[in-house]
Amino acid sequence: ETPAPVLDPGRGRTKTGYFWALSRDDRPWAGPDPPGVVYAYAPGRGAVHGLRLLEGYRGIIHCDGYEAYKTMTRETRADALSGTLAFCWSHLRRQFVKIEREASPAPAPVAREALERIAQLYAVEKALRGRSDAERRAGRQAHARPLAAALKQWFEAKLDHLAQKSDTAKALRYALRHWDGLTLYLDDGRIEMDTNAVERAMRPIKLNAKNSLFAGCDEGAENWGVLASLIETCKLNSVSAEHWLSDVLSKLVNGWPAARLDELLLWSSTYTMHAHDPRLAA
Repeated sequence: ETPAPVLDPGRGRTKTGYFWALSRDDRPWAGPDPPGVVYAYAPGRGAVHGLRLLEGYRGIIHCDGYEAYKTMTRETRADALSGTLAFCWSHLRRQFVKIEREASPAPAPVAREALERIAQLYAVEKALRGRSDAERRAGRQAHARPLAAALKQWFEAKLDHLAQKSDTAKALRYALRHWDGLTLYLDDGRIEMDTNAVERAMRPIKLNAKNSLFAGCDEGAENWGVLASLIETCKLNSVSAEHWLSDVLSKLVNGWPAARLDELLLWSSTYTMHAHDPRLAA
């Protein structure tokens, strides 16, 4: 979720709403479904809004360590989701990057070694990118799991020798507290190590918010989210959003039959250009 300024009528100022992004991208494991992203506007970022968006969902929720996501799957809640949280290695890695940057020019040996060890896990992922989910799981079990096990032991050992209020100790405790979710990807080839796919999808929203300043009202923000969902999903599928929207709206106005609506989906062969995504070749 990311802030979305919305005009607050009658008060002469803006209020803070949020776009919640739900993204799917199976391309890294050669999955069968096309990529897509949905931006849903909500007046806040609490668990109640995430529960409303994901009502009835069962499966894996890939996210960062924000407390609201944990609340959404807490068994003590009557409306809890039947979901499993997979946490993001990028969010953990950034903590060590920040520690090393702020310590410069002084050395930060624990942060430096943590980054080197995490880089080894990412190197395994790079070698498996584009493989099937079964191949990715097998490769992770053989190469990444031993690295992860050694990393956890190293985190535990280092934590005993650090000032407990230091930023480094906080980062190590974050890692250990979220360890099960951080390593869930080792057992499922469909899961990525991080949530970078959805974070990339958030960049256009942030840029447009700077250009547009604010939405005129809550309903305007909801419409903004709908249009952004269509446009950004077109971009993910290498489809011209202008061409697709123009063609679909024209056909709908002229009585396109409801039984054939699936032919107007943007990943239909009518619109898809089958462009290769160079990011997946890396």
